[in-house]
Amino acid sequence: MTAHTEPDAWQSQAGVREARPLPIHGGAFNADPHATYQQLRSQGPIAPVEISPGVYGYLAVTYRAALYLLQNTPARFSKDPRRWEALRSGRLPAGSPAVMMMQPRDNALWKDGPEHARLRRAITTSLARVDTHSLAASVGRIADQLISGFAADGQADLVSQYADPLPMLTMIEMFGCPPALGQRIVVAVARLFDTDSDAAQANAELEAACLELAHLKRLRPGRDVTTHLIAAGLTDAEMIQTILLLIGAGSTPSSNLITNALRLIITDTRFAGTVHTGVKPLADALDEVLWHMPPVSNYSPLYTIGEQSYEGVHLQPGFPVLVSFAAANGDPSLPFTAGVRAGNRGHLAFSAGVHACPAPDLARIISETALERAVDRLTGLVLAVDPRELTARPATFHAGLTALPVRFQPDSPIHTNRR
Repeated sequence: MTAHTEPDAWQSQAGVREARPLPIHGGAFNADPHATYQQLRSQGPIAPVEISPGVYGYLAVTYRAALYLLQNTPARFSKDPRRWEALRSGRLPAGSPAVMMMQPRDNALWKDGPEHARLRRAITTSLARVDTHSLAASVGRIADQLISGFAADGQADLVSQYADPLPMLTMIEMFGCPPALGQRIVVAVARLFDTDSDAAQANAELEAACLELAHLKRLRPGRDVTTHLIAAGLTDAEMIQTILLLIGAGSTPSSNLITNALRLIITDTRFAGTVHTGVKPLADALDEVLWHMPPVSNYSPLYTIGEQSYEGVHLQPGFPVLVSFAAANGDPSLPFTAGVRAGNRGHLAFSAGVHACPAPDLARIISETALERAVDRLTGLVLAVDPRELTARPATFHAGLTALPVRFQPDSPIHTNRR
């Protein structure tokens, strides 16, 4: 069976009625992912999709289905990509960007059982040693340095000049990484998330840089996350993939979260009219974004263990089943989906189950501090273009903007932080 005949054979075996699986890639999907999610929900809670050209699987598009998958791993579903039949038999398109995001790796995200528990324990114990007060101070210092670079101009792109570099610089400090090496790591991670056409090269560069960092910290240990992971007994192969996992999870998704929250604060009168007066805390804007614009839109590939079905949908073994965090959070069957969910943390933006994000509190510290600094220092912050001119990043795996051009009063002073 070749890659181009795979969907036809899949339809025959799985009883799929649609002519072809709907794509979750390309310009039309990127422009309005929720239109595709709505179409998919009409087929069922889990529906067949084309993940990238020539790469097929399923996507869970309701909250109940997403939670079922995540909470039944590893009992009914496995994280092991070696169960992916097309990958195992070499039938995937060469250099596919989806393969780079979903291939087997020696880290906790792709493991089940005792191996997963061991690798996750190394992560959680290492991240638990991060001093949250010091982290908030570091983020604030980095944010101020970035803002000072454009504060006198009265205009900026808050993606390239703020939301993108801030998490990157924060991760570099947390991992004790020299700036040049850290830059190589995060640029490569961003290329993978953006489904770069040369994803294989980006992946090779990323792995080489992570190995270089591991070797550096074995020689010169410090009080950083990389050193803590080494102390947990990880091999070089495990260090490469664990550094890749943590920096990947902490950089591009955090950038998207900051960008999406800034956009909301600037353009939505529910926030723009109250945040500056201190009536509504910035944490509410983050909750809104995590519900309705989660920074990782579709991910967490799973594989059935034997024959599985869910609410009448047969899941054919050997195909990846992705979770749509964006579609699940926006499921119209949920109560108050259209409203502001201030303080409600029932969203799936940080996933759920045994593979849930190990440090959501650190992500919120980084993002909330970034928002505080931007709102405090950029007085009169407004969008510099029509909102319809904003362009989304490739939305297969994540949700963000390519740019967020703004205007503000130049030379804004630093004010006392607001909580």
